[in-house]
Amino acid sequence: MCKKVDRRFKAPPFISSPAAVVAIMETEFRLLVKNAAQAVLVCAHNERYLTKVGMETIAVIENASLVIGRDGLIKAVGPTTAIASQFKGATFENIIDAEGMCILPGLVDAHTHPVWAGDRVHEFALKLAGASYMEIHQAGGGIHFTVEHTRRASAEELLVSLKQRLQRMLRAGTTLVECKSGYGLDLDTEIKMLTVIEQARQEQPVGISSTFCGAHSVPKGKTAKEATKDIINVHLPQLKKKVENGDLHIDNIDVFCEKGVFDLDCTRAILQTGSSMGFQINFHGDELHPMNSAELGAELNALAVSHLEEVTDKGIAAMAKSKTAAVLLPTTAYMLRLKQPRARDMLNAGVIVALGSDFNPNAYCFSMPMVMHFACVNMKMSMSEALAASTINAAYALGKSRTHGSLEVGKNGDFVILKSSRWEHLIYQFGGHQELVKYVVVKGVIVYENDRTADY
Repeated sequence: MCKKVDRRFKAPPFISSPAAVVAIMETEFRLLVKNAAQAVLVCAHNERYLTKVGMETIAVIENASLVIGRDGLIKAVGPTTAIASQFKGATFENIIDAEGMCILPGLVDAHTHPVWAGDRVHEFALKLAGASYMEIHQAGGGIHFTVEHTRRASAEELLVSLKQRLQRMLRAGTTLVECKSGYGLDLDTEIKMLTVIEQARQEQPVGISSTFCGAHSVPKGKTAKEATKDIINVHLPQLKKKVENGDLHIDNIDVFCEKGVFDLDCTRAILQTGSSMGFQINFHGDELHPMNSAELGAELNALAVSHLEEVTDKGIAAMAKSKTAAVLLPTTAYMLRLKQPRARDMLNAGVIVALGSDFNPNAYCFSMPMVMHFACVNMKMSMSEALAASTINAAYALGKSRTHGSLEVGKNGDFVILKSSRWEHLIYQFGGHQELVKYVVVKGVIVYENDRTADY
């Protein structure tokens, strides 16, 4: 049976058509997950994103099973009795008996900076003593400290640390993650970082959306206008060539639009140039000061704008109209003692709200379950809203919601199995994901199995 808070929900078809049953029954499959207490579909009708009402009424099937084909895609999801009948006689490479457990879509982290060298633990003490983000930045710390260390690090060193970080994200249930460059600020180091991201994409099971963030800060010795010209006239054309030659894969273009960094005009020029080269616009805005970044994002039909702690009412209205996703980062606001993003105002206005960890040396968090918990407690989101923001809406913010973010036929077989009969435990048990996550599956392949015992 299917369950939703809103009883208007209609159960999805288990497979695409009756004719598909014959074809399916004659095919071997990669994975069967059976007898789950719950399968949390999130979406059931191929929605690309959910706004407030849809987020409040995510789709859940009780006593469910799930079938993944050899191509790694979901072939069926529905009540266990129906799946058993439809797939009687089929063969499976692997079977998971999920009795007493629940299945959720793989979590999507829509904003991270995971490629860097040199931690900034010393700056955490400065922040605790009252120093602001920009005070540390202007004193040569912050991004510039990381840039110096990242420039000196070899590609091999950066790849090793990136793989370790991605593994920690994966073990917390993240199966798709956005990865930014931005700690190079010169062409050679930015290419080094993007190359490392590309290597990780090819070698690691977690899905990656790659972002060029060469406008993360103004390089020392340059003005913002000079840096903007370099990015537009040198960096982006060189990166485009590498993409066309197949050396790199870049999905998104990002700029840190902020007072003392890149102003609105510089940001617009960089984003428009990147967009003309085929990169999705997905940028930092309205974090420390109201910059009208949200309005700019709407003007440019940006896929997403991140942070938005200082967004204006007009910016919220513009993003709702343009369907530009708001990627909110509650752990960043918490660690930097910033104003919390206005999640409720955005939801009420019809904005597509997504979540991200903002993992970086300044906000050291790998865990989307903890991000969801902070979103609920500090930003007043409900648990179902937080889950939708960390699955289908985060996938939308990366241009991936047709293939990721929900348990629907035809999508990637990426999901998490929890050692709990109710999915809400993943958010409710703050910091408890290390025991709760039993399996992480990517395209029907078990990429992480946890033998720890959960204690309720």
